[in-house]
Amino acid sequence: MATVDVPQLNSEQLEDVVNTIDLKEPLLHYINYSIQLSAIHKFPFFTATNIDGKLFKKVPRTDNWRKDPRINADEQWGKELYLAAKSDFDKGHLTKREDVQWGETIALARSAADTTFYYTNAVPQHADLNQDIWLSLEDYILHTETVNNAIRVCVFSGPVLSSNNPFFVTPILGDTIQLPILFWKVVVYPKADGKLHRVGFMMSQNRLLIDSGIVKGLARKFAEKDLFMQFDDAATYQVNVSLIETLTGMTMPEAIDSYTDERSTKLVLEEIDIDPDAERMSGVENLGFVIQHLRL
Repeated sequence: MATVDVPQLNSEQLEDVVNTIDLKEPLLHYINYSIQLSAIHKFPFFTATNIDGKLFKKVPRTDNWRKDPRINADEQWGKELYLAAKSDFDKGHLTKREDVQWGETIALARSAADTTFYYTNAVPQHADLNQDIWLSLEDYILHTETVNNAIRVCVFSGPVLSSNNPFFVTPILGDTIQLPILFWKVVVYPKADGKLHRVGFMMSQNRLLIDSGIVKGLARKFAEKDLFMQFDDAATYQVNVSLIETLTGMTMPEAIDSYTDERSTKLVLEEIDIDPDAERMSGVENLGFVIQHLRL
């Protein structure tokens, strides 16, 4: 069984990690996933999720949002952010609730799903993006590939925590906060040859937040060629993993890149909806094959 490392933070980020109160651990472990949290932003640097498609279980959804008692309450956002004036955004799960719904028993899968409702796993996401193509991409990774083919994959997700992010129009507890506009996802998966491959995706909500009056605008002006501004519109893209590393400052787990292109490729909803009656490749080749065909 292959072992996949979590993303590695740079030296500046390591000084900003939230540790648990009792054990002083930098990783918050939940059932089937873990989180590394930023003390400055109070949002995750990343979430790391194991998915076992063979053991996936269907369980009812129960929204039970709460703060994690293992870390200080003032090191994490809670309802004070999501109920504030102009908080016209979702509590966006970074680790998808269904992704952790697996285990030997339904009770274990239900407990795992419930742990995704800690605020530590949430980042403000505009509903028009969170509930549209990004959700379709997540459903495709989980159901079409991982569950249908009974394989194991690792999914890493997070926001781009940058000093360039725009400011939320409503102060929270007297402080101004910056809302992430870029989100990323890296999927590490096995192919038939036993080697691990990886693909990367990026989502932008910049234009949606601005048009909805949720943010005041970017913290500084950018040149058009600036990497941060390549994702100005409300869309989802397939990107090189190396670009995610550049924007986040983190080093992603090593694997063979299934997608290599200097351009960032915009995804469209129709390309993610897979026809269940269409002829498909067998085994674990599917993930690399279909995602490569999302390059438009």
